[in-house]
Amino acid sequence: MPKYPITAIIPAYNEAHNIVEVLKSVSFCNEVILVDSNSTDNTVELAQPYFDKLLSREYIHSASQKNWAIPQATNEWILLVDADERVTPALKEEIINLLPNLETNGHTGYWMGRRNFFMGKQVRYSGWKNDKVIRLFQKSKCKYVDKHVHSEIETNGSLGWLDNKLLHYKYVNIDHHVNKLQRYASLQARDFDKKVGKITLFHVVVKPFWGFFKHYIIQLGFLDGFVGFTIAYLRSYGIFMRYVKLWLLRRGIN
Repeated sequence: MPKYPITAIIPAYNEAHNIVEVLKSVSFCNEVILVDSNSTDNTVELAQPYFDKLLSREYIHSASQKNWAIPQATNEWILLVDADERVTPALKEEIINLLPNLETNGHTGYWMGRRNFFMGKQVRYSGWKNDKVIRLFQKSKCKYVDKHVHSEIETNGSLGWLDNKLLHYKYVNIDHHVNKLQRYASLQARDFDKKVGKITLFHVVVKPFWGFFKHYIIQLGFLDGFVGFTIAYLRSYGIFMRYVKLWLLRRGIN
């Protein structure tokens, strides 16, 4: 298989269930870097045949981990893919066909959509319909915003769009997802501490209700059936826990 001058970066922590498939999906890149946050399962052993470079570092937060890894790439163009994502054959071909024009079209990065799967079903609505991420970008002109959760690329250049989408498998099992929401709430509390004043009923009642209403009604989550209801409920729960964690953070309580 031909290799192309792109560095694929795959951040991972205990992703034994995902790591082989995601690495296979970026095998067209001539450099594949696994960024492991000291996994305690066999992620690295399973990944061994598929990467060119292993970087290991204690996890601080996602943006920090990615910004640390990006400058260590050999190529100027980076394809960053999370372990629960997959580059489809169509997206791969689009990226390959774009390569001759990457240096001349003026863009420093590219947005791409994601097709999300949750509880064994493709989610077509529920607030995820227009999900997008910047995953193909120039090393020297882009970096992640320094925030704990849901950080995105910042750049002074222009951004283009790819037509094809990543596949995104958000669900391992319900306990894993709830634990992830709890972890994200703890991380978000640190970001929100800088911009949220006194915590009131608005934060712990109105905002969670609005999160549910927005996902389930306005963004047509009800069309995704029980899965859509579950997503909306978990969204509401995650918002509530964000402010509970912030309240505890300010009082020095774990």
